[in-house]
Amino acid sequence: VASIVASHFAPEWVLNIKETGQVWLVDYSDPNSPGIKMIEAERFLHDGGWDSTKRYFLVAANARNKVAVIGAKEKKLVALVDTGGIKPHPGRGANWVDPEFGPVWATGHIGDSVVSVIGTDPVNHPDSAWKVVRTISALSSGNLFIKTHPNSKWVWL
Repeated sequence: VASIVASHFAPEWVLNIKETGQVWLVDYSDPNSPGIKMIEAERFLHDGGWDSTKRYFLVAANARNKVAVIGAKEKKLVALVDTGGIKPHPGRGANWVDPEFGPVWATGHIGDSVVSVIGTDPVNHPDSAWKVVRTISALSSGNLFIKTHPNSKWVWL
């Protein structure tokens, strides 16, 4: 397991089963009989985090240079996004509102100095949803984590 987070829509844990490329939704409402829904995503899953609405879980598939988008409400794979960088590694990722593309989520990459910014609003910005809408050159040769805060004008790598 590469990461575990709690769903905001059901009594479920969202688990990334790294080498299998599966995301498991584990229903813990009955501790004597937990249910597991297995979602095929992309191999070599690693870190990931929620979009700003906490409806979509975005998880990096490091060795494939992609981000898988899991709809927690729909309980399915929504998209596979080619990040355009080498080995995405977001930690939990970073969310902010882009002036042109609306709500976005971003990941840095272990293998190069690019930050990929992915549109996350399929309702109000459908043309940019689940696509890399912007790439930003970082000052380093790669990074492990990216963070920001709603009250900050900065994104930290």
